[in-house]
Formats: sequence, structure tokens, C-alpha cells
Amino acid sequence: MPTTADFRNGMVLEFNNDFYTIVEFQHVKPGKGGAFVRTKLKSLTNGRLLEYTFNAGVKIVPVRVERRKYQFLYKDETTNTFTFMQADTFEQVYVDKDLISNEFFLKDGQEVYILYCADNEKILAVEFPEKIDMRVIEVEAGDKGNTVNRAMKRAITETGLSVLVPLFIKIDDIIKIDTRNGNYIERAKL
Repeated sequence: MPTTADFRNGMVLEFNNDFYTIVEFQHVKPGKGGAFVRTKLKSLTNGRLLEYTFNAGVKIVPVRVERRKYQFLYKDETTNTFTFMQADTFEQVYVDKDLISNEFFLKDGQEVYILYCADNEKILAVEFPEKIDMRVIEVEAGDKGNTVNRAMKRAITETGLSVLVPLFIKIDDIIKIDTRNGNYIERAKL
């Protein structure tokens, strides 16, 4: 059975009746006492970060995960589910809202990865690409000439996502957004 010595970034394990992915880990061998492994774990079910320290050599329960590429089709308001389609087979999958970390990253045709538990085909989470392009539909007025401190203003994207952007961004600009934290990255090149 695997132990903490087998930890790798991105590894998925079952812990405290939930599925977590290892964001980062560090093996520590202090001068006194036993070695331990300090970890940052991200829950696949609710997206929360957890810092936990394992004793070195503790047995863990790894989970085999399959990542399959899907395309977002639509949201069903009555059942609170999202419908995705696999491009190769045209198979449609319905995903509960609780498994999606931020629905504002979903726009028509958006490609995502759905994570499945390889043992029982249970859907664990929906994973977005690191960067997505969004069209700005509304922006606040910015103070012209206010460039002393990297001045920002609020913008609303086509999906309703609110993000801080630089003053030069205007309506109908396409911007890149980091899906890990929801921050503006840059104006997309056309």
C-alpha cells in the first residue's frame, strides 16, 4: 500500500471521507523527533484548501482519476445541473452544480475536463483550463491619468463574472482570466 513517500503534486487521495488533490507537499526531518510531511490539499468536492501534516510513512489511499475533455452546452435551471458533451462520442453528461467551483467561468462551448474516479465512474469535479477568454460587457468609469498606482476598475464579463481590470479596458474587449483565482491576466490578442 502506498505511503507518504509516494506523494506527488496533482496526486488524488481519499482522506477524511473526501477526495483531495495534493497542491504541494514538503518532507521535513527535524533534528529531534520523527520525520513528517507538510501538505496543502484541495478538496475536489468543494474546492477548499486544507493544510495537513502527515507522519512520515503513514499509509494513504490513492484514487485513480481519469480526465476527460468535454464541452459545456447549457445549464438547466429547474434541476440545477449543467450539461456537457464529449466531442468525440457526442455523449452528454449532467453535472450537479456543487461539483463546479465557479459557474461564471462557463460560457457556451467552453472546453473543460471532467474528473472521474476510475474505479466506479463517479464524477469528482469539473476542471477549467488555467486561462479563459471572456468578453467585457460592462465597465466602470476610470479616472483618466490616474497611473501612479496601478489603477484598476471593475468590469463585468459576458457570464456575469466581476473582475478588476486596468483602466484601458473598454466594452467588447476580450480579456484573459486566470481560473485558479479569478484575476485579470491580460488583454487577449486578436
